[in-house]
Amino acid sequence: MVLGPVVQAAESIRFAVTDVDGLESIQREFGPFKAKFEELTGLKMQFFGVSGRTAAVEAMAADQVDFVLTGPAEYVVFAARTKAVPVVTWQRPDYFAHLVTVEDGPIKTVADLKGKKVSFHEIGSTSRHLAPADVLSQAGLAYGRDYEPVFVKVNVGLEALRRGDLAALGMNANDLKGAAKRLPDLKLKVLARSKELPDDVLIASSKVPAATVEKVRAVFIENGSAMMAAVLATEANQKYAGGVFKPGVTDKDFDSVRAMYRSVGIYAFDKFIGN
Repeated sequence: MVLGPVVQAAESIRFAVTDVDGLESIQREFGPFKAKFEELTGLKMQFFGVSGRTAAVEAMAADQVDFVLTGPAEYVVFAARTKAVPVVTWQRPDYFAHLVTVEDGPIKTVADLKGKKVSFHEIGSTSRHLAPADVLSQAGLAYGRDYEPVFVKVNVGLEALRRGDLAALGMNANDLKGAAKRLPDLKLKVLARSKELPDDVLIASSKVPAATVEKVRAVFIENGSAMMAAVLATEANQKYAGGVFKPGVTDKDFDSVRAMYRSVGIYAFDKFIGN
């Protein structure tokens, strides 16, 4: 009896994104990316839907997911909890944090925020909480002592800023651009800006074989333009427009984020703030 050729099933990896809520959303937002990834690597990708960063880190700790795309603040927790390995960063051009107030209001400098309310949108966010709070810390204003930190969404915060209920908002460059489009009558002033922030990062579970990690890293090195075009094929991923993938990332690249955590009084990184 003559046997036909043996066809081996393609190796499969499980992929999640911390800021994409649920399986349906990740399929919609990362479908073209998945197709291009599979075409270029020969690996199969299974989407793993999560309901947020906490669910994602728990999934990796439970060996339910292999690769996760996450933000710099989240990476620090993944590394502490799961010893996740950074694979490649996804550059976000103009990734800065800003402290913003109304142009014609009473706040003229960062020092004027002493004793006032400052909103940070979402607790634990790199660009909207940790980095703006770090800017305030570097200016000599201690978190929760020299000003009152509050958390409201940027859109709500902008109206509160207009009414004078807030003195300043922490936001990123995309928030600032969006505010100028949505509320052209609200003239904003940037009081201070952070240094460029670490990029989003694709991480691998410590349980993924090194050869698989290298195969995944290689596709971003060798086919970066094609992979980025696939990422940008959906409107939800336009924050990466103009960016590139950077494979030389190490854990030390996120030490600046650990310093930001310390600026808000967090010295252990094994859980998310507010959880």
